[in-house]
Amino acid sequence: MSVKIKVNGTVHDIDGDPSMPLLYALRNNIGLRGAKFGCGLGQCGSCTVHVDGRAVFSCITPIAALEGRSVTTTEGLLKDGKPNKLQQAFIDEQAAQCGYCIAGMVMRAQHLLDHNPDPSDEEILAGLQPNLCRCGTHAAILRAVKRAART
Repeated sequence: MSVKIKVNGTVHDIDGDPSMPLLYALRNNIGLRGAKFGCGLGQCGSCTVHVDGRAVFSCITPIAALEGRSVTTTEGLLKDGKPNKLQQAFIDEQAAQCGYCIAGMVMRAQHLLDHNPDPSDEEILAGLQPNLCRCGTHAAILRAVKRAART
């Protein structure tokens, strides 16, 4: 079976089981490697992407649910091939240690900033709560989101 999904503005025809997780289609069929496989259960957030502007776990979202919807990945946040202000803030604050969670954290933070451009520390922490960072760079991640909100 074939499912058409729009990713970062481009429609892709994905052949495969309609229950295939979006994460697999992104990485294996489309070649986008930003979203990572962490837990496969929608509990860690390393696979977070946006679907119609909403942050979702791509590891538990079947491609069949995406027909006619718009998916944005961390690669889709780039502006003219350069990091957007949030991605740049993560770079400037050196918010990544191992880097495994960062694409998901960026996507979750972008969702927060899209809906609340001037969040408090508590709102940032609550907004990022679904995503885990095992390296402990939470303070740098918080600084990065605050930096992006200020610019």
